[in-house]
Amino acid sequence: MPYYVTTPIYYVNAAPHLGHAYTSIAADILARHQRQRGEDVFFLTGTDEHGEPVAIAAEEQGVPPLELADRNSQRFRDLMPLLNVSNDYFIRTTDPEHIRRVQEVLVKVRENGYVYEGTYEGWYCPRCADFKTEAEIGPNNTCPIHEIPLIREREDNYFFELSAFQSQLEQLFDEPGRDFVMPRHRFNEARAFLAGGLQDVSLTRPKLRWGVEVPWDRSQVFYVWFDALLNYYTALGFARGKQQDLTKEFWPADVHLIGKDILKFHTIYWPAMLMAAGIEVPRHVFVHGFLLAPPEREGEEGKKMSKSRGNVIDPFAVIEDYGADALRFYLAREVQFGQDGPVSLEGFNTRYETELANDYGNLASRTVAMINRYRDGHLDPTDHDAEIAAELDGLADAVCAHLDRCDITPALEEIWKRIRRLNRYVEEQQPWQLAKDPDQAAQLDRVLATLHEGVRIVTVLMQPYLPASTEKLLGALGRTERDIAAARCSPAPVDVTTLEPLFPKR
Repeated sequence: MPYYVTTPIYYVNAAPHLGHAYTSIAADILARHQRQRGEDVFFLTGTDEHGEPVAIAAEEQGVPPLELADRNSQRFRDLMPLLNVSNDYFIRTTDPEHIRRVQEVLVKVRENGYVYEGTYEGWYCPRCADFKTEAEIGPNNTCPIHEIPLIREREDNYFFELSAFQSQLEQLFDEPGRDFVMPRHRFNEARAFLAGGLQDVSLTRPKLRWGVEVPWDRSQVFYVWFDALLNYYTALGFARGKQQDLTKEFWPADVHLIGKDILKFHTIYWPAMLMAAGIEVPRHVFVHGFLLAPPEREGEEGKKMSKSRGNVIDPFAVIEDYGADALRFYLAREVQFGQDGPVSLEGFNTRYETELANDYGNLASRTVAMINRYRDGHLDPTDHDAEIAAELDGLADAVCAHLDRCDITPALEEIWKRIRRLNRYVEEQQPWQLAKDPDQAAQLDRVLATLHEGVRIVTVLMQPYLPASTEKLLGALGRTERDIAAARCSPAPVDVTTLEPLFPKR
């Protein structure tokens, strides 16, 4: 079965920060997991390079917009392999093929009767590149996201008839079992916006030159959101060259991962635009929360990490100090995916020491070392501890069920429960004591085989989270199968090798 997952495309008005790493890692976990299940996966990420935020940032730096886009897009591209992200394609919205396909789709929207000329007047946030409704305006006429004053704009442009899709969008949201928007509290937020009634929105901008030119009126460019949203669809047409169109194979997308600040565009504008063009809508949009910086003062709440506030954590520096797997684990573990939550270097170090180094790394090291010490690295198991086997049974199914709903954090917790149980099992059975009594040889074999299989099973299921570390550990365990079917107890003989510490103590 094909599986198509996307991140949002990232603005190039500044360099990457931890929030960008967060979404990219989450998408990679889903993509790697689906590959473990034998699915044909396409994973897309990239950069959003048009629009006023980029034009403003380029002007402030005294460079042309394309120069800024080239420089910062490369930074995002360079981040992906550092994160061990396995994306299949990296799209740029300045790609000529993307531009051509955007124009084709939006011409189709116009031909279908959903575009008209008009005058728009309203409050505009240049950093959001968004006209705000009255309900979206913050205190003192500010943007609630960027906390800057809104600008009153009046423009003669072309409108998209969003209001024509009120009923169809309501049907999409209310379809039983569809879960178009996840998690549920984000669904409720999007559904409430829809219930407030839809108003037509600007499709084009006459004052801005940095964008995709409108084919039927070259004095205007498309509003950046319509250009950007179409990347998920256009990329399939040229990601593997002009001669291989993947649209029929992978569209509609299985899941778009987005941050909550762009919910309106992806859950309302995006499906309406696809409907207007006669294109099938995606299956799911999963909306995650914000990573919050620690509070500035005691008693205050943390604020969203953002480039404009200057409170970002540099993922490049974190990777250099701890490695990509540790960063991947921390971001999946620390904040419930879908919720807001605080992150810090102090919290990172605590998770690293207590869970990666002590819980998982120590369990792996002890298991391999004891098999080498007591059985010369060879096991020929006949059975496993029935109680532990029962606790491992069904783990793969539970992880699959969570990740089918993008519940990345609960899936990881299911795995970690078994890691904790295996650590308790070591202390309960005390293999070092069993090894002293020849009459306990069969029990020692059973304990070592149980530990080997337990560590192997959790490691197979941890592979999407910790791809580099699990590769080393599975090699040391003598069993390198990574597919979901391998996450079951097996009596097969194995030969283990030595294992360097996966997460050395700091």
